[in-house]
Amino acid sequence: MDTLKATFFAECEELVEAMAEGLNQIASDDWDTETVNAIFRAVHSIKGAAGAFGLEKLVAFAHRFETVLDRIRSHELSIETEVLRVITRSSDVLAELVELAQSDAEGTPSAYDALLQDLSKFTGAADVAVAEEPFFAPLAFAPMPLLLDENQTICVRIFPDAAFYRNGHEPERLIGALGEQISVRCDFDAVPLLDGFDLDLGYLDWKVEVSDTPREQIEAALTYVQGLGQIGIHEEPPFLLDLSLAPQIVAPEVEQSAPEPRPTSSSPRQASAQTLRVDPERVDRLINTVGELIINQAVIAQKIDASGRGPDGDVSAALDDYRYLAREIQEAVMSIRAQPVKSLFQRLARVVREAGEATGKQVQFETVGENTEIDKTLIERLADPLTHMLRNAVDHGLENPDRRAKTSKPQIGTVRLMAAHRSGHVVIEVADDGAGLNRTKILEKARDKGLVPADAKLSDSEVDNLLFMPGFSTADQVTNLSGRGVGMDVVKTAITAIGGRISISSEPGKGSIFSISLPLTLAVLDGIVVSVADETMVVPIASIIETIRPAVGDVIQVGHDQWVLKVRGAYVPIVALGQLLGLSKALAIPQKGPFILIEAEDASVFAFSVNEIWDQRQIVIKSLEGNYGAVPGISAATILGDGKIALIVDPDALISLAGRPQLETDLIAENG
Repeated sequence: MDTLKATFFAECEELVEAMAEGLNQIASDDWDTETVNAIFRAVHSIKGAAGAFGLEKLVAFAHRFETVLDRIRSHELSIETEVLRVITRSSDVLAELVELAQSDAEGTPSAYDALLQDLSKFTGAADVAVAEEPFFAPLAFAPMPLLLDENQTICVRIFPDAAFYRNGHEPERLIGALGEQISVRCDFDAVPLLDGFDLDLGYLDWKVEVSDTPREQIEAALTYVQGLGQIGIHEEPPFLLDLSLAPQIVAPEVEQSAPEPRPTSSSPRQASAQTLRVDPERVDRLINTVGELIINQAVIAQKIDASGRGPDGDVSAALDDYRYLAREIQEAVMSIRAQPVKSLFQRLARVVREAGEATGKQVQFETVGENTEIDKTLIERLADPLTHMLRNAVDHGLENPDRRAKTSKPQIGTVRLMAAHRSGHVVIEVADDGAGLNRTKILEKARDKGLVPADAKLSDSEVDNLLFMPGFSTADQVTNLSGRGVGMDVVKTAITAIGGRISISSEPGKGSIFSISLPLTLAVLDGIVVSVADETMVVPIASIIETIRPAVGDVIQVGHDQWVLKVRGAYVPIVALGQLLGLSKALAIPQKGPFILIEAEDASVFAFSVNEIWDQRQIVIKSLEGNYGAVPGISAATILGDGKIALIVDPDALISLAGRPQLETDLIAENG
């Protein structure tokens, strides 16, 4: 059962994504009949599978939701502003119900009851309780003669048993999910007289010919009703329908007041992606194996160097081929874990809508780069930080409608979420067109809390970074969204934990941009291998500006135990790694070099003093915390080609450990 449930929730993720995509198309007025059909199929599939697992509240809500969707696709209901609002919020609640079911949590979303009532307004059943909805709904079909191409027609048999109906399924909805161009025949011969009727048996036998839907799409539609009767593709030559012999079922009259959706030349179902579900643990094992392959390549190179034979043309060429193939395999395997951020972005749209409703602000949410692919682990760990950031963008960033009107801005504020690949990294930006950061207020709050001296003069960048101080908040009132002093410091901690950086760009009156830069993967990285007090360490390439061997006189002492490096007229604080990490053989005074110039996350520059720089290489990341606990200034470890374990340093953590404020204060005092 656990395996079946895991499969159900995995498929629900895809169905929720399809549902959100369709609703976005409707919201942007770029939809057609198939768009509504796709949303309906997604909701119906979730409902059907949820019934099999006894998720009654999920089934009840999905049933009411799909009833409204069915009225829309049958043109009984037009998509006006209020209808769009209700079905959009209903998709949010349905997604929340799935999440609650997945975590085995009790209760329902806060908007559950209100939305059930809203949906009822459009189903004509506002005064009917959900629990009282009958399993058997009246059936109504309007038969139409069709000229069917035998080579393109698929026959489906639907002979449900009682469990089919008890689980909330309805034959006409299932048939409707199979396609648009269908012919239906129902065999009533087995239906007994009333005194012989048994509720535990099923009597109706449906046969359906579908001519506009691929076989795999039909199989997908039937997935959640397998085992609930004789249901499946009927392997026999297509039957010919004589509609005059079929029972005449009168369809209810329908008002034709709703506008006819625009026709479409292609159907998304025709281009349905072929996917293969793989257990994530299998992928992780494969990634670990590839990591060992990369380590083995380094071992071979190390042994060749240690043999003293010198470079050999054939051996070097073979080793280069090995290195190239190892890199190709590694990239291919990592691409298996890579997923578009689309599903995450669609989930976050719900966060923005809820924040807008909570603050009374009108918000237009825009997304850019939804197809940008990143490691699945990163996607999972980005959800909470981005939720904080988007709530802040709405609550703190956007002005209320009246204030926006006074500054000649549209009353509807814009929040934009963007993802892109840049220079071997993933960049994610959260932007708003609000008032921008109030740096005067931020600085006053920081002084009141004693975070900065009263007479301190800070640059705009330094003021912006005060937002990341623990417990810092500019909110005047505590609300459900903000004001508790928990937020951006949590965001920074979460981003740093996955090897990322966060920066701020803000212009008064025009808005703010929060940028996150992340590695493409958490499994491997490119780094510089260095020697520090007889210990081997790795400095990530992403943080390095350049390496320097300074001239005589470029290393200058300022104050007690503080040194700076003169680089092209600028003075850069030196961080002596050996001393900072407490290594016994560390040098007390920085030597002539080499030095590694590091760019910190706030764009300031520091010089790391090391004993020797060996080479640049790709390394496999091994976690320390699982076995040894967190080490200040160290993010992970790796195994080198000679079998040695090298620690991977965390440049920003080391700078903080060294006491950045004191470093910079001493430097300013020395240089006037």
